[in-house]
Amino acid sequence: MKISRKLYSYYLVLPALLIYCIFFVAPAVAGLFYSFTDWRLDRVGLKFIGWDNFERIFTDKTLLLAIKNTLIFAVVTVIGKNLLGLALAIGLNMRLKTRNILRAVFYSPSILSVLVISIVFTPMLRSDGAINRIFESVGLGFLAQNWLTNPHVVIWTVAAIAIWQHAGFQMAIYLAGLQSISKDYYEAATIDGAGAWTSFRSITLPLLLPALNINLMLTLIGGLKVFSEVFVLTGGGPGNASQVVGTIILRSFGEGSWGLGTAVNTLLFAAVTVIAIPLLIFMRRKEVSEQ
Repeated sequence: MKISRKLYSYYLVLPALLIYCIFFVAPAVAGLFYSFTDWRLDRVGLKFIGWDNFERIFTDKTLLLAIKNTLIFAVVTVIGKNLLGLALAIGLNMRLKTRNILRAVFYSPSILSVLVISIVFTPMLRSDGAINRIFESVGLGFLAQNWLTNPHVVIWTVAAIAIWQHAGFQMAIYLAGLQSISKDYYEAATIDGAGAWTSFRSITLPLLLPALNINLMLTLIGGLKVFSEVFVLTGGGPGNASQVVGTIILRSFGEGSWGLGTAVNTLLFAAVTVIAIPLLIFMRRKEVSEQ
């Protein structure tokens, strides 16, 4: 009887754990196996080929470009979303009459579909679109670009749109963290003669580490797993200029190169794990040391 009572909580978790293993763990293990095979649509049977798929990833120019674009997108969006989100949170944490309305306005893009974002931004980013007209009207016509068809700027353009869309979500997390900080700390700092920057560096930033930790993880993983923004806005074009790992996986499966597709997916999983886990451990240690 005592043993059954101790196992009762495990019985409640078991159905969810079983579903997770069937639909997530088992496919992941199977994908790891298939990434070492020549699994193809036009071929019957499997042949173990070792590291050939991974060697192809690091020798194919298109695949290397996709990895480079993914890293650029991840770095730019992690920095952009967090800086803009933090700035918005600090600004909208002040006693403004319209702060509730402004919070809703800045948060609302994060709940929109990427398809809607594409419909809105694609005409604006054409050579004769609103963005270039604004630059020309303020005397910055030299900055006008074909934003989605210039191979040198297209991945940066997609990253900028992603920052605009999701910074409001990071703002909400930072805002929750800011509102959990007691005003007594700032009053004591003011009495001691601390300025705004000193208060931010010594009070706000250390106590905001839990929110910063969450946002860094979310933006980093989201940046490395980017797919929908690129697929909807550019489809990986022009040419292959904006291909990312996610679109390469889709293309590989679409072409019937299932073994290569699973190898790229395995590499993406490994990259997310290797980058995210050490960063999480580091941020948790910083968080504990500041408490």
